[in-house]
Amino acid sequence: MSNGNISGHMSGMIEKQEMKKNMDALDKQFGITEAGSTVNGELRAGLTTFLTMAYILIVNPAMLHNFGQTGIPYDDALFATAIAAFVGCMVMGLWANLPFALAPGMGLNAYFTFAVVGAMGVAWDVALAAVFVEGILFMIISLPQVGWRTAMINAIPTDLKIATGAGIGMFLAIIGLREMGWIQDDGATLVNLATTEAFTYNHGALISMVALIAIAVMMARKIPGAIIIGIFGASVWGWATEAYDPYNDFAAGGAGWAGVNAAWPSLDFGFVGLPEETMGAAISALGDVGADGGTTMGAFLLVMITFFFVDIFDTAGTLYSVGRQAGYVDENDELMNSDEAFMSDAAATIVGALTGTSTTTTYIESVAGVEEGGKTGLVAVTVGVLMLSGLFFSNIFQAIPTFAAACALVIIGAMMMRQAADIDWNNGEIALPAFLTMVMMPFTYSIADGIAWGVISYVAIKAGMGKFDEINKIMGTLAILMLMFYLGPGDLSTFDWIFTKLGLNE
Repeated sequence: MSNGNISGHMSGMIEKQEMKKNMDALDKQFGITEAGSTVNGELRAGLTTFLTMAYILIVNPAMLHNFGQTGIPYDDALFATAIAAFVGCMVMGLWANLPFALAPGMGLNAYFTFAVVGAMGVAWDVALAAVFVEGILFMIISLPQVGWRTAMINAIPTDLKIATGAGIGMFLAIIGLREMGWIQDDGATLVNLATTEAFTYNHGALISMVALIAIAVMMARKIPGAIIIGIFGASVWGWATEAYDPYNDFAAGGAGWAGVNAAWPSLDFGFVGLPEETMGAAISALGDVGADGGTTMGAFLLVMITFFFVDIFDTAGTLYSVGRQAGYVDENDELMNSDEAFMSDAAATIVGALTGTSTTTTYIESVAGVEEGGKTGLVAVTVGVLMLSGLFFSNIFQAIPTFAAACALVIIGAMMMRQAADIDWNNGEIALPAFLTMVMMPFTYSIADGIAWGVISYVAIKAGMGKFDEINKIMGTLAILMLMFYLGPGDLSTFDWIFTKLGLNE
């Protein structure tokens, strides 16, 4: 063997040894072998989760910018989206050691843009200040020394928590089917089947349905990486045929967040850059609350309470449901490392508000990685690093057709629906609350609304049965607060009415 060959052979051996050391270090850090997984499997699961939620790097900045209507620069919002997701995922992975990913929440960003900034006329920096305060309160009640968040989740009956998981599955399915182009809104029936006769080889709806069935077949055959393969295959098919993406056709009733036709990724890379206007704006905006000509204290508190309420129940429902799917709910029906998980969410929300985005929360798409075999925090860390790469390679992520990623949501929804079998449907006192919890999520497009009306109906039925001793203090308090949030005199919620009486809306 020549000296050159010997040198190359030795170099290869050294590289393999270094790689093995790194793999062993990761295994030890996250307890991967003990969890019954492998480093490669965790990395693959992280990539799977990322691909199903990479759309947030496109949608969140576009929504917060809203064609310039909110005043938040697009690049600032993109930076904040990536950074908030990175921080949340890293804390979740390294501290809580759970395979759950975080990013700015859908629904919350819509409320921020269209309700708070648009309809209410609250300045975007004041709205960020409300998110910042909400994040701090969120962190306080999540502290292990306080333990309010954990106590609240543990107080909710098991059947309602199980229904939350099934409801999230239905929610994912309706999101996925709409993004695939298979369902559309209808003035008479609310939702209807799309016009299927127009589906051709370069129509996103057809491509995504083929990918959906292919993923199901691969999963049934126990083929690793089935979801990734399906998303990648649908993307290449779409790129090669310049496929029509129905979800992004604004003229046809779609969201219009990306191009109508799929196109190959651009190779023009570059760093987005630090925020020019949003960095720290939330802190300075707090001084404008209650000032002459500024946002009233009542309006600020109402916005903050809304963010706080939705964040609590959106995160709690997602964490429990994904945790149950991943096997991290113990025999006492408690989520492992729940305090750390909630703190991860709070930390990400605070960082996101300081850099320029709406509330950050745990993503239901985390189930994608769990279904791929993800079991440890390395999954979350992988997602966080990939989210950060969005600052440099956003063109690649933006090129993934919406219909390609959407098929994964439907398959995940199907997996989560199996939890519904564990609900005691023969119990008349729990059947309706569980059912409302499930169906209100897709019908209202809100996890929080589903949980809220499940709790309200549960307490109301117990009260109607005269079983007041079975209503624990936490459930009773939650039901009252939720009713105050939804109902009130005239067009006002009870909270809004109280603030008006106290003169805080003047």
